[in-house]
Amino acid sequence: MNLLLIGIIIFVIVYLFLNWFTRTSSKKLALYIKKIVVYLSIIIAAIFTIGGKFIFSLPFLFVILSGLKIKGLTALQMFQLWRLIQFLKNSGRFSQNKFNQPQGSSNLSNDEAYKLLGLTKGCSKEEVLNAANKLQKKIHPDMNRDIKTERLSQLVNEAKEKIIRSDFT
Repeated sequence: MNLLLIGIIIFVIVYLFLNWFTRTSSKKLALYIKKIVVYLSIIIAAIFTIGGKFIFSLPFLFVILSGLKIKGLTALQMFQLWRLIQFLKNSGRFSQNKFNQPQGSSNLSNDEAYKLLGLTKGCSKEEVLNAANKLQKKIHPDMNRDIKTERLSQLVNEAKEKIIRSDFT
């Protein structure tokens, strides 16, 4: 008896959902789906964060947010930005105790400067300037007012200056 009642309830719910689905416009459906994806990604990110899996939740959240075209960044750009932040944290350039240092106070090596800009040795001066400009367009504090990227922007400038000083003078 209970299985029959549960079956009828499921059938009615599915019927009402499909009926609503056929009557709703595609724009509204896309809006509802986008909202559901955002809410689910935030919930999953919160669960991962609470569970101690922050490393896995941050890229996942970036991918979902980039799918919504927030700030014009694609999923690949968000992942590259996340990798850059992780590289800077691991190298100690973006840690809490060095965050508010004055500009020019870090000691970037040539290898770190090339890696930060995503270049290899032997590239031209124009390639260095283009790579630094592309990164600055994405992370400049004027473009991202809600995120503190001043130090990250300073490091990109220092890397550009280091490469130009050491290789092109």
